Amino acid sequence: MNNTFSDNNQIGIVSTFFDLVNTNFKGEMNALCWYRNLDGDFNEIVAKLSLKENITEVFAEDLIALQLSEKGNIAREIILNDLQLLTDFGASPSLNLLKCYERDDEFDFISTDVYSFHVDRSPIATDTFLCTYHGAASDIVSNSQAEQKILIPEIRTKLKELYDGAEEEFENFLKGNYFDLHYEAHEDAKPINLGLGHLWRLAVDHPKQQVLPCIHRAPIENKGEYRLLLIC
Repeated sequence: MNNTFSDNNQIGIVSTFFDLVNTNFKGEMNALCWYRNLDGDFNEIVAKLSLKENITEVFAEDLIALQLSEKGNIAREIILNDLQLLTDFGASPSLNLLKCYERDDEFDFISTDVYSFHVDRSPIATDTFLCTYHGAASDIVSNSQAEQKILIPEIRTKLKELYDGAEEEFENFLKGNYFDLHYEAHEDAKPINLGLGHLWRLAVDHPKQQVLPCIHRAPIENKGEYRLLLIC
């Protein structure tokens, strides 16, 4: 299959939803891509939806209620099918119309918002699924091209200055405030943009995970453009 992700050891490529959910992560591979070139006018759907907050969840009934052109209807059927596939699989997909996420600007030396490279953590065996239908798309980066922020000496020193508890509880403090989930990409890192229309499965940090969790980040949105994102 000829695509921009084929020569990347971090990414596995599949051609069906069945393969997406049944292929095992292994070695460096902690991201799976159901590679698709989608037809349909997703911009028309975005233009006809109403943004109520910076993040507005869109339900199947909201999509069904839209009056759409033929191309818009094709896009709607693709989204509804993706939602159904994930629901039948046992996931809880959410379709979001996004203007922007909340920013974390409490500290000037570390950020814990989704625009920062981070990994997801779960107490149970699960994965993150996402697909951007419209707007800016997320990035991932190889684990070898990034470092946990809490291991960077100057950041760790400042975090210790914030902490006023017992030394043996410092790691729990980092974990409890999600500082340990965030990463700094190396200067020569080459993030991979996930593109539009592809359905991705990303490895999560959980007790049964056999590979490193996938480091990813939300994109800075394009000015004047909303994102349409499926995620679970």
